[in-house]
Amino acid sequence: MTPSSGAASSWAETPDHRGADRRTSFVGMLILLVSCGIVFAALVIAFVARRLMGDDWIPTPKPPILWLNTGILIASSVALDLARRALKARHRASFNRWWTAATALGGVFLVGQAIAWSQLRAAGIYVATNPSSSFFYVLTAVHALHLIGGMMALIWVDVQALRLRLGPAKRTAIDVCAIFWHFLDVLWIMLMAIFYLWA
Repeated sequence: MTPSSGAASSWAETPDHRGADRRTSFVGMLILLVSCGIVFAALVIAFVARRLMGDDWIPTPKPPILWLNTGILIASSVALDLARRALKARHRASFNRWWTAATALGGVFLVGQAIAWSQLRAAGIYVATNPSSSFFYVLTAVHALHLIGGMMALIWVDVQALRLRLGPAKRTAIDVCAIFWHFLDVLWIMLMAIFYLWA
């Protein structure tokens, strides 16, 4: 190893460099949140405009399982926070349990969404049935796609945790994943408010 390469190696391991990587990760996360927010804002604006435009808007019946799904998603966010607290307290086993539980609850939420769509189809309500049903399917599907992306990140962290590979860089990933997941949770609650108050 040359002196210059040794210096580069030691620099890469300094706390200052880890801090820079952490800042970069959070800037990237902020860009992602803003991008997702713009997508959902555009869809909601289109929803409001279409809702006000015509007389052909027929409210879509909401499957009761949506309430259960909401509770499951909130529970997954709570589990993520408990996992992060366990990690800060150096309770690795507790972290693994809570993080795995949060990931599993995310999967249960997606199954619940599939059941909600199935119930609507069984009632004869499809994407093209009326404008209200179109927006319901589109908004919930876009949210589900973002949630699948979040779940992939949760699963990656879970695998690293089970393999005992949670160094400082991984802990930044844990924080980023949790914040994105909470963001999706808040988005879902906003969608539920729109569905039940105005759709």
